[in-house]
Amino acid sequence: MPGAPSGPRVPQKQANEEGFITHAINVFRLSIKELRSIRADPITLLLVVYTFTVAVYTVATGASTEAKDLTIGIVDEDRSDLSHRVIDALRPPLFKRTVLISAGEIDANMNDGRLIFVLEIPASFQEKVLAGRDASLQLNVDATAMAQAGNGAVYVQNTITQEIANFQAGREGGLVTPVNVVIRAKFNPNLYSSWFSSVMQVVNNITMLAVILTGAALIREREQGTVEHLLVMPVVPAEIMLSKINANGLVILIAAWFSLALVVNRVLNVPVAGSLMLFLAGSTLYTITVAALGILLATIAATMGQFALLAAPVLLVMQMLSGGATPMESMPVWLQHVMRIISPTPHFVAFSQAVLYRGADLVIVWPLLLAMAAIGGVYFAFALSRFRRVIFGT
Repeated sequence: MPGAPSGPRVPQKQANEEGFITHAINVFRLSIKELRSIRADPITLLLVVYTFTVAVYTVATGASTEAKDLTIGIVDEDRSDLSHRVIDALRPPLFKRTVLISAGEIDANMNDGRLIFVLEIPASFQEKVLAGRDASLQLNVDATAMAQAGNGAVYVQNTITQEIANFQAGREGGLVTPVNVVIRAKFNPNLYSSWFSSVMQVVNNITMLAVILTGAALIREREQGTVEHLLVMPVVPAEIMLSKINANGLVILIAAWFSLALVVNRVLNVPVAGSLMLFLAGSTLYTITVAALGILLATIAATMGQFALLAAPVLLVMQMLSGGATPMESMPVWLQHVMRIISPTPHFVAFSQAVLYRGADLVIVWPLLLAMAAIGGVYFAFALSRFRRVIFGT
């Protein structure tokens, strides 16, 4: 009524603060609900534990492409000092103990898979080397073991070249080489593939579980009908999304930290050069980004089966073209630009390698964090729009 006294007016700033506190409390309570749902699902917990322990260890130690314990046979028709020096140089751990065979046994041994390499040293080999005439060796390679065969063939070639040079130097009183090549391998001096693959496996597992767990949490509520309970609660779509991202992301980050500290650093003896806290901060930002992608995929799929079929190719492309499996520089230039624009994974891989391998600090990696934040903002906004339209019908 005109002239009636009006009630006390709440200042706009105070109203905004109260609204923010209300949203924060709602997100916290919904996150607790999600954590209880994860705790009540032992299969999911077992999957997380397995992924960040056994899977990391087996990939790092079992999927090795290094030349190690390779089988090699020698056909020594020269039986000279030089041929004996070459044979003695092909020693463990890169090669198993050499097997002396005859020329007629080559095909049988390689066809049965007993030998990956067979080196044929022809008669008069040493004589030709000392006389300065052309001398040839034949190395037979079983290329079905492509990675190890390629690395092993290079090692055999380098070993033979070095032994011939040493042999000639000893005979001629020393040779003066015009160039002395010194190779220094930084950050991985022994060139162990496990130092690389173990960390990259942790990165891949963060990507995989962040997408799968968050998306599956939404699909499960839709299939069980419990999402209708959320529709009648005084919550907004952003709070529901954040709660699912927070709960599942927290579980993933804790598992990733234990995996790096225990499995990678202690069990596999991989040194961590940089700050684990900086890595976890970047992992938090990345997890939020890919978890939003999981929510987006879950709003597109109607069932858990559809979600699995949709997530599989997305994860495959993200991981294979991230720079973790193969260098980004090996891809076409246009594809490099596309992946860096639409996917946060190349930035996270570069961030992880810089921090964990090279000990980079925030001054160096902040552009990568900024790129992940920008892509994550787009993912979250698009996922939130789909979530409102599909779940809330708004």
